[in-house]
Amino acid sequence: MTIETQHPALSIVIAVHNQATTLEENLPSFLTLPYEGEYEVIVVDDMSTDDTPNVLKRMKTEYPRLYSTFLPKSVIINPSRLRLALNVGVKAAHHDYVVLANINFPPVNAEWLEGLADGEASLVYSTRKRDNVTHVVATQLEDFLPVVRKAERRSCRGHQGKWFKRRRGLYDALCIRRERMFDAIKLFDLPIRGRRLMGLRLRVWLGL
Repeated sequence: MTIETQHPALSIVIAVHNQATTLEENLPSFLTLPYEGEYEVIVVDDMSTDDTPNVLKRMKTEYPRLYSTFLPKSVIINPSRLRLALNVGVKAAHHDYVVLANINFPPVNAEWLEGLADGEASLVYSTRKRDNVTHVVATQLEDFLPVVRKAERRSCRGHQGKWFKRRRGLYDALCIRRERMFDAIKLFDLPIRGRRLMGLRLRVWLGL
C-alpha cells in the first residue's frame, strides 16, 4: 500500500457567519493536525458583519494551509445561503476528498482525520466528553443520507446534545469524494418538521 493511499490529500471546508471569536478559538485546531498526508482548510465567510474577515486575514499569515473565500453581499441567495457557501468551498477545494466540518466542533485529537477517506463516504463522531473519536465508513453516500438530512436540517438543532451522539447521528464532520459532495450539500438546510422529522429520527436511531 502506498503512502498516498494511507494518507490521501484532504480539503476541509468550513462555512462561517459572524463567528470571529469562535474562529480564533477553534480554527487553529483544524490547521495544526499532525496528519501525515497533505491537507488544506478552506473557510467560506458567509457575509459576516463582525470581525470575521479580519480574523481570517490575520490567520492566513500564520497558517500557510489556510485558504479563505466569501459570499459577496450582492449575491442572490436562492434557495439556501448555507448550501451556496458550502458549494463555493467545495469548488475551491484542490483535493479528491472533501471534509465538511463545523467550526463549533474542532478536532478532538490527532486521529480525527485518520480513516476519514477509507470509503466513498465517512463520518467522524466524538465521544460525549470529546476525548476520543470513532469513524464510520460507507461504500456509498446513500448509506448516510438519513443521518445527513437529520443532522443538517434548517433548525440548526441537529448538532445539539451530548448523549447518544452516534445513535442520534450527531457527527462532527462528513467526508466524501469531491464528485459526490454536491449531492450531499443538497441535503443541508432543509425545512424538516413534524411527522417527517419523527420518521427521520426513528430511521437514524434504528440505523435504517
